Amino acid sequence: MNFRKPFPVTLPLLIFFIAACSNKQTGIQKQEAYVYEIDSQELYDKLIKLDSLYWKSYNTCDMKTQASMYADSLEFYHDKAGLTTSKQDVLNGIKNNVCDKVTRELIPGSIEIYPIKDYGAIVMGVHKFHNKQEPDAPSHPGRYIVIWQQTGNDWKMKRVISLH
Repeated sequence: MNFRKPFPVTLPLLIFFIAACSNKQTGIQKQEAYVYEIDSQELYDKLIKLDSLYWKSYNTCDMKTQASMYADSLEFYHDKAGLTTSKQDVLNGIKNNVCDKVTRELIPGSIEIYPIKDYGAIVMGVHKFHNKQEPDAPSHPGRYIVIWQQTGNDWKMKRVISLH
């Protein structure tokens, strides 16, 4: 009986198979991970501070500070509750539905800040809300977007988008 060794045939087939499945050969491109890069460290630091001050006032029910940070012509878009265009209605909603009931937690490293030429900046981040009345209730991350308007040295939250 005359048996051939399989190695000489299998090696070229294996090399062909590997080459056929490579990204270059099949046209499949490896997608690069998105990495946020800070445009302006000064702007980033300023808006991080404002964002932190706002959410501290939210968690402690400091309505005076919250009111001072909202523009009078505030637009608040909530994916579940809809659009609110009254600053006072937003403040009343927080006072009646959030104070002593809910706290907010920022997901570390999630904030991105983008300047808007001759207007202000956009802050985007991810956070969770915790129900104080049901401490074991699950909390799912949600996104938020705030458009900040700058007038001189004054910054106001002009538009807020809350997505859960």
